[in-house]
Amino acid sequence: MDLAQPLGLLGWRDLVDLLVVGLVVYNVLLVIRGTGGMRIVAGILVLLGTSWIAATLRLRTLEASLNYLLPVLPVVIVVLFQNQIRSALARVGRNPLVRLMSDQTPESGILEIVLAAQALSLRRLGALIVIERVDGLRDYVENGIVLDASISYDLLLTIFARDTPLHDGAVIVQKDRVAAAACFLPLTTSASVSIEHGTRHRAAIGMTELTDAVVVVVSEETGKISIAREGRLTGDLTMRELRNQLFELLLTREASS
Repeated sequence: MDLAQPLGLLGWRDLVDLLVVGLVVYNVLLVIRGTGGMRIVAGILVLLGTSWIAATLRLRTLEASLNYLLPVLPVVIVVLFQNQIRSALARVGRNPLVRLMSDQTPESGILEIVLAAQALSLRRLGALIVIERVDGLRDYVENGIVLDASISYDLLLTIFARDTPLHDGAVIVQKDRVAAAACFLPLTTSASVSIEHGTRHRAAIGMTELTDAVVVVVSEETGKISIAREGRLTGDLTMRELRNQLFELLLTREASS
């Protein structure tokens, strides 16, 4: 687009161009919002601004120094933002049509999870239940103990009992099956997560930063039930709130990816 072109003469291609750029910038800001990445972005902008000032005022030494530094910025950005970039690319790659055609966790399975979460909460047994949606979780299933068993209240309570070898780690649910237990999940590195949250909650948030899974967390310390999705945690849920949110996220076809 010619910057000298009067705004009143903008064509439809120019408007589409501006709209796409605006959407890209908006989504990038959404990905790094609330993370340490905002400070890094600010630092990069300061470097670019300093480079422009050095070139304008002909500060040769500073300009030469920055000219050596700026070419390596793309590599630095990839290294520092690798988790955010992976999350953003995963979101872009999600096709809404795939969700419409994919099998979901059935209502009966959701109710078994809700009942088990309530019982675990009353007994102060920590639990981490990952429910697969569109993004495949095979990598995480394979790092745990493969079960491939039907979802049931009794099975979930048995897995998370304190004296069982499967107590630590997460259970992964695929459709109507408990695929695996004792699975290890990635921990979030977001600076915005409260220090009050322990490893389970950080693992739940980390998992939903990288995939579209829904994660149910039961705190061992307080017995409170939380749901994590898209890198956000909603805590202190009642049984009814948990059931309603799971129904909305897993059964409603219009649920956002």
